[in-house]
Amino acid sequence: MKLLFSIFSFFLFQLAGAQEYYMILGTYDSPKSEGVYVYKFNAADGSAREISHFKTSNPSFIAVSPDERFVYAVNETAPQGGKGGEIVAFSFNKLTGELTLINKQLSGGDHPCHVETDKTGKWVFASNYSSGTLSVLPVNNDGSLGKATTIQHTGAGKNPQRQKGPHVHGAIISADNKQLLVTDLGIDKVMLYSFDAITGKLTPSGQPFIQSVPGSGPRLFTFHPNNKFGYVIEELTGTVSVYKYKRGRLKVEQRISTMRQDDSSFAGSADIHVSPDGNFLYASNRGDVNSIAIYSVNKKKGKLSLIGHQSSLGKSPRNFSIDPTGKFLLCENQNSDEIVIFNRDVNTGLLADSGKRIVVGKPVCIKWVAVE
Repeated sequence: MKLLFSIFSFFLFQLAGAQEYYMILGTYDSPKSEGVYVYKFNAADGSAREISHFKTSNPSFIAVSPDERFVYAVNETAPQGGKGGEIVAFSFNKLTGELTLINKQLSGGDHPCHVETDKTGKWVFASNYSSGTLSVLPVNNDGSLGKATTIQHTGAGKNPQRQKGPHVHGAIISADNKQLLVTDLGIDKVMLYSFDAITGKLTPSGQPFIQSVPGSGPRLFTFHPNNKFGYVIEELTGTVSVYKYKRGRLKVEQRISTMRQDDSSFAGSADIHVSPDGNFLYASNRGDVNSIAIYSVNKKKGKLSLIGHQSSLGKSPRNFSIDPTGKFLLCENQNSDEIVIFNRDVNTGLLADSGKRIVVGKPVCIKWVAVE
């Protein structure tokens, strides 16, 4: 009997462990923020507890290496002297949840707001918003970063207040690691670069860019899990553009609003994610509405149908994240210093307040690592 009880207890322990994930959280500087945080998230009940944190300046976006041994964070700054912002490299201990600083490198421009690794973990891409530059940084065997090679975008957009010049906002690598798709909010383009994973070199693709609607401000790109479709959140017009992705080329399939039909206020759209099963897409609006738009996805054609809106229950949902199980959506309300945890109905896609909160200063990015 004791043996059976011990086996059962071990099984429950293993099951509980399988439900836990590290949440690595980026923030903006504030009196309530201490840089990059590590939480342990229990996907069985949606609870979270802080494990550690590391103080660094404006780590507003995070990337995790494919082998989950290293973490890269932007320092979204622009110091005097034209030196620009930085990318910070950390080692990550999956047993203790501790981050250890390895090194820093200049990001190749001002205010880096997004960082991404390639599929080999040997290269890091930095998107520098204010200077409109895209950089590639080599990764050494110990996870440290080498010096950046930088591409300067040029041009302007229709909106004189926001688009006087290029503003690189995000860079996403394709599933085959051969193409980098770069959203430039300032020039209304999604740029496409061919990527050589041996040399780290980026060159314009056969289709070097696709033009967005003038004044739309493409902010972030995400792939559907089937990699046949891509979605771009457009900040300035509060819209999502749907693209067919085939043989390294994009073709516009649809453009749909993130707002209610009777709402003409400024959306300030920010983040976009597809559910792990590919059935639903979510897009956040800051502006005055502070909402998350919810769409069903036609998996054959990639097109979206708006099925509802959920209040973010806070101010300025700059980013949000769906946990690896797909059961929860965590909304980072930057200006109310709180992450709201929503239950996500995997059948309908709709969200409901779980009642759980994570109180932290200016939260803006979550990445996930499985607990060992």
